[in-house]
Amino acid sequence: MRHDPSPFSNRVGRLRSGFPETDALLILGEKNIRYLTGFTGGDGALMAGPDWLTLLVDGRYVTQARADAPGAEVFEFRKRADGIAAVAHQHKVGSIGFESPVLTVSEYLKLKESLPDVSFQPLPPSFEFLRAVKDEEEIDRIREAAQIAGKAFAAVREMIRPGVREKEIALDLEYRMRRGGAEQASFETIVAAGANSALPHATPGSRTIADGDFVMIDYGAVCGGYHSDETCTLLVGSASERQREIYRLVLEAHDRAIGAIRAGVSCGEIDRIARSHLNEAGLGNLFSHGTGHGVGLEVHEAPRLAAGREEALQAGMVVTVEPGVYLPGLWGVRIEDTVLVTDKGCEILTRTSKELAVI
Repeated sequence: MRHDPSPFSNRVGRLRSGFPETDALLILGEKNIRYLTGFTGGDGALMAGPDWLTLLVDGRYVTQARADAPGAEVFEFRKRADGIAAVAHQHKVGSIGFESPVLTVSEYLKLKESLPDVSFQPLPPSFEFLRAVKDEEEIDRIREAAQIAGKAFAAVREMIRPGVREKEIALDLEYRMRRGGAEQASFETIVAAGANSALPHATPGSRTIADGDFVMIDYGAVCGGYHSDETCTLLVGSASERQREIYRLVLEAHDRAIGAIRAGVSCGEIDRIARSHLNEAGLGNLFSHGTGHGVGLEVHEAPRLAAGREEALQAGMVVTVEPGVYLPGLWGVRIEDTVLVTDKGCEILTRTSKELAVI
């Protein structure tokens, strides 16, 4: 499938202007290569100079690369490090900025051996924000993914009842997302009942739902490469006053954080708002993760809504808000929506109601 090269050329332009200190930039992350060129294959590399752009792939992907990435020259390699060295020699590169989290030590050593006169500089932490602000097409894909996931969740709610196993619900939910148009699930769907709901990243198993269980379901769909992410916590059968109280407090933390989101507010401030509400209720030590994260070509990407994060939210960022309280050995509650940051607030993209549902 061919792509309109204009968004990709604009993105490469931002890349070059944002990191001009070296002769060339070496991009190895699969999602970053897709973002910058449209290429959806694997095991590639992208090198960007001031006036040239080369996509390096092995023989399996040459035809696809030429179709996916018309804005880049395609270079075929047998070994990736050899290909990178050849392109660097071709363009007389003296310095390379590279993605240090992705480049392995063994490949780095091979490149240093092949390019002894070239200096290698890790790209700064700001590079992780390259994809943070989404354009309209990206937002539309995330919105569609959220709609697909939400419809699938609504369809499986009727099977959430005593005697049903966690993994049966997870499998049916993923099946319905695929049938509804998703390319795949955003991640391995979490369905956690009873004591398992106290595990933030529980794996669905053979546990059967019982009366009085919280059932925490964390799920998402992928549409056009872009992810959605949402968590609903339902209560099966009768609810205790303590369960209702905890749910209310988590929902209030969720709502207060969402109410504070707008361009210009720091990521750490959103986390503080959610966390302080739970701290005041004596539950802060049971909220064991950050308040949220960016969503896009990866389900977890920049920015992070967490303590100490000073980066300011910008219009066009898409982030989750997902406070939770987890009582080990008993149960847990997490409530999560994905929202689009705007200049005046935010738009909630995941539309499932988060009011307590007792089924």
